[in-house]
This record gives sequence, structure tokens and C-alpha cells, in this order.
Amino acid sequence: MFSNTLDSSAIASWMPGEAIPSLLVIAFLGAALSFLVLPRLGKSAGPVAALLPAGLFVAFMTYVPVMAYGEGVPTILQTVQWVPSLGINFDVRLDGFSLLFALMITGIGSLVVLYAGSYFAEKPADDRGRFLSYILMFMAAMLGTVLSDNVIVMFVFWEMTSLLSFLLIGFNSTSIEARKAALQSLVITAGGGLALFGGLLIMGMEAGTFSLLEITSNPGLVTNSTWFGVIAALVLIGAFTKSAQFPFHFWLPNAMQAPTPASAYLHSATMVKLGIFLLARFDPILSASPTVIVIMVAVGLTTMLVAALMALRLMV
Repeated sequence: MFSNTLDSSAIASWMPGEAIPSLLVIAFLGAALSFLVLPRLGKSAGPVAALLPAGLFVAFMTYVPVMAYGEGVPTILQTVQWVPSLGINFDVRLDGFSLLFALMITGIGSLVVLYAGSYFAEKPADDRGRFLSYILMFMAAMLGTVLSDNVIVMFVFWEMTSLLSFLLIGFNSTSIEARKAALQSLVITAGGGLALFGGLLIMGMEAGTFSLLEITSNPGLVTNSTWFGVIAALVLIGAFTKSAQFPFHFWLPNAMQAPTPASAYLHSATMVKLGIFLLARFDPILSASPTVIVIMVAVGLTTMLVAALMALRLMV
């Protein structure tokens, strides 16, 4: 049921690959239990909740020496069979890139949770505990996204971040503006997620596998397909909507209706980076087309220009 591939013998002797899925389980289990525990802890809920991301950060830090000094390009790939008849396995992959994101998610998450505890210090215990639990569950979903190697499993976590973002943006349910902003963000990011799902399905069927590592290791399986243009377009839509790139940028300023800790974590530090993560993961495929590269650069530059003009208008 389990297969473990380690590209460096040092990894096998120093830190087992089986620990990676365990860290994901701990993240989700801790977040789930927090809904029951944190509302009962009063003002100490913040520091207690921060123990989960801080502990995960320390655990991921232990992999830094292996990734930095391992032979070649160290990659830990752990496979758990899920739906083998459809070629869908729960594949967890840790390499230098996913480790960077895991450290960012847990490290910044620790600081944001501590801040959120103080931010909600004068709020009812139930509200404080519920908000912290949402943040922890969002952190777990982010980890699942960046550590997944199976593109279908990655999509599940990808959409989970959109749903949790909706709950965090609309946390102040008595505010009409917050509810509208939450719904808008969900429609844009989840809609883009559906486009991404279509692209991933076609990509997997054309490549004959849903393993992200196998697909990007043999990009010709996709780039030589007659469906390549459709795949690239759908993947770009998914990335642009998640990262609030032009012309899907308008949901992000409105999302600042969320409590400040949520805006700091989701919309500045982590969730909007998922689009960048996605494009970087699929770079061996997308970079095969000069047209796709031009589109990405043009959209990025346009987004920067629009953001600068919006900022200048607010200063006047």
C-alpha cells in the first residue's frame, strides 16, 4: 500500500518519507480538534493555537539540511493508494520548492495565529476560537495543496482554501459588505478552480497519469497534445483567479472586509501565492509555448500597472 522513493540515501537514513503524510494528518487533526478546544481556553487560545503551526514549522525545518546538502535534487515522494482504479493516489511530495512554501505557510501562520489571539482578545470566546480554528484549517489546506503530487488531490485542497477563505472573509456575518465580499471571492476563485479542474483532467488523460512529477518530467506528453492550448488556458485561468491577476483582480481589495489577521495571512502572505506555485510547478509544460509566456508576462505587468493606478487614486 505504501511506496517510498528517496532520491538521496542520506534522506532515507536521516528522516523517513512516511513522516510527511503524518505531518499533514497532524495539521488537519489539530485544526479539527481546535473547534472543540479553543473556545474553552479564553484569552490563552491564541498562544495555544500557535503551537500547531509552530510545531509543524520546526518539523519541516528538519528537512532543510537534507534539501540543501542532499545529492542531486532531493525529492521525497510518499504514495498512499486511494482510488487506484481511476489512477488517483494520495501522493505527497516534498522537494525544495514545496518545502519553501511549507515553511512560509507554517512560519507566517504561527505569527498570524498569535496576532489573531490578541486581535480577538476582547471578543466572545466562541468567536475567537472559531476564527482561530478557521485559520488553522486553512493552513492545513494550504499544506495539502503544496505537498500534493497527484493533481486531483491537489485540486481538492486548492478548492478547500477557497471555501475557507469565504468563511474568513465573511466572518463578520452581520456586515453586508463582508458577506458580499465573501461571496464575490468564492465565485471568482471557485469558478477559476473549476476551470483548473477541467485543465487538470484533460492533462491527466493526455499524459496517462495524474502524477504531477511524472507529467512535468515528461512535458512532451502534454505539449504535443492537440489539447495543449485548452489545457494551458484553463490552468492560467485557475492561477490568475487565485492570485487576483487582471482581469480577476477586483475581488482582492473587497476581500479586505475580512478581519485583519485573515487578510494578512490569506490575501498577503499565502493564498494568493498559490497561483505562483501552480505556474511554477507546471513551468516545464507552460514554458514550451512562447505564446503562453507572453500572456503570463502581459497579465503580470498589467496587474502591476492597474494596482499602481489604484493605489495612486487612493492617495489623491
